[in-house]
Amino acid sequence: MITLRQKRTADVEAREALLDQAFGGTRDRKTSQRLRDGRLPAEGLSLIAADGRRVIGTARLWNVARGTGQPALLLAPVAVAPDCRNRGAALVRRALRDARRLGHGAVVLVGDAPYYSRFGVAAEKAGALKLPGPFERHRLLALELIP
Repeated sequence: MITLRQKRTADVEAREALLDQAFGGTRDRKTSQRLRDGRLPAEGLSLIAADGRRVIGTARLWNVARGTGQPALLLAPVAVAPDCRNRGAALVRRALRDARRLGHGAVVLVGDAPYYSRFGVAAEKAGALKLPGPFERHRLLALELIP
């Protein structure tokens, strides 16, 4: 049975292995990592999907600023074990639901628009936002949690 829950200290090693498997050894060089450097995940928004004791997915949201300093969250990274990919949507839905429940106004991410569009995320909503490094404009996506 799959459970979605907050990350525990005991999950760190398995989560890191899952992220290495999903993104490879260069994942710390990605532009979205520049936004995470020196920060902790947003309180209550570091999620794990587990099948029994096995960590099969992870999603984290980070406090960032957008535009003129307005607060937002960065959804990154999201990873799911290859044999469980059909379960990743539940993890993203939970992360966005929890962010909305906690009163956050917006989420930005770098990702595949066709996949994330099912959650209401779109490139158009990212407007003129920029990242601190190279990125593909069509992959910079956003969602307003509070209009």
